[in-house]
Amino acid sequence: MTDLGELRRETAEPGGPLLPAPDVRTAPADEPAPAPRRGAADPVKALLHRHRELCEQAVDPLEIAAGLEAHGVTDRTAARFRHRDVFSLAEELYARVPRDGDSRPPAATAVPRARADWIVLTLLPGALCAASLTALRLTHGQTRLLAAAAGVLAVALALRAALRRGPLSTGDRTATAPRRSTTASWTCWLIGYALLGDGLLGAAITGGPDGLPTGAAEGDWPFTTAPVLALALACAPAAWTAHLFSAHARRRLASSRGLEDFAASARPALLGAFALFLCALAALLALSAAFLDEPFAHPQTLALGALLLLARLLTVHGFTHAPKVILVATVTAQAAALATVFAARLPGCAALATPVDTLVTAWGPAAVPTLTCGAAALILLVHASRRLTRASAHTHPERPR
Repeated sequence: MTDLGELRRETAEPGGPLLPAPDVRTAPADEPAPAPRRGAADPVKALLHRHRELCEQAVDPLEIAAGLEAHGVTDRTAARFRHRDVFSLAEELYARVPRDGDSRPPAATAVPRARADWIVLTLLPGALCAASLTALRLTHGQTRLLAAAAGVLAVALALRAALRRGPLSTGDRTATAPRRSTTASWTCWLIGYALLGDGLLGAAITGGPDGLPTGAAEGDWPFTTAPVLALALACAPAAWTAHLFSAHARRRLASSRGLEDFAASARPALLGAFALFLCALAALLALSAAFLDEPFAHPQTLALGALLLLARLLTVHGFTHAPKVILVATVTAQAAALATVFAARLPGCAALATPVDTLVTAWGPAAVPTLTCGAAALILLVHASRRLTRASAHTHPERPR
């Protein structure tokens, strides 16, 4: 150790007073030395620490970019980390995490390919529905009831199988079983209303119905089977348009260099796929009406088809809350319209049916499903144009949001 006297002589100026000697003491061995002060912090390292699990589990930088976007990191935020966009920031985060060689799963942004299994499955609901309706037209009495029950069961099973494969599949990971069953029940109500609702509402306005539906178009409570057949046949174009949109989004995600750039390219693809489905549904509805010799029901069927497609697209990509709320609201509105007509028959409650009666008188019974499903579809379209154009919607579609 340096002698204190030598320190005093070395710090003294010639001819001047001696400066006080510094207090030099050795730190005990059991006390840690004070950490040196950093000149400049590493903001990327702090971000990596905050999202370490995301960065360690990612299979490519694009997955990190989507995860950062889901956590609110934008291109403007990336500029504070000295990067031009989120994709560049994600590449640095991906490079900083150690990897185990090249044994990694396929990239989450790989473009999906059409497969024969889901192509065939999406054709089954329409084929079985057409066969069931044909059987209903050729049978009578108890045989017709048995044919109707068998047809409903067959179409339901085929539709379930079609929704468990391909681009309309959620992978059974977006929601719990009770939530899925609840959404399915609201969908069944909407399809049931398309089959029976207009006939029931028209009969209720005129004081009926006097009995149960017989399945005949000229009965007191007529069926409207053309919309149901068209919707069953539309399962195939719905799967194809969803596949085209997903494939385009994955390709653009791999080539985009910014979140805004990706959103600008994904939004027209979403609207194009949506318009393509509506055109296919309109054509199928015209064929179904001609096949079943029923009047066209374009407005309400197109509105219902648009609502179901958008709800399914959002659910497939992990956005389950909005479709559930919108479907519940739509079902509630349709049920309320029917309930007010029947409740108006009670003494002193005639005014309850005035809004629905006025609407049906002006536009017919189809106005109720057209307005309810159309408004719901418009809300979901706006919501989908914001959610499904995000990069995070196309890398982890199985995660609920």
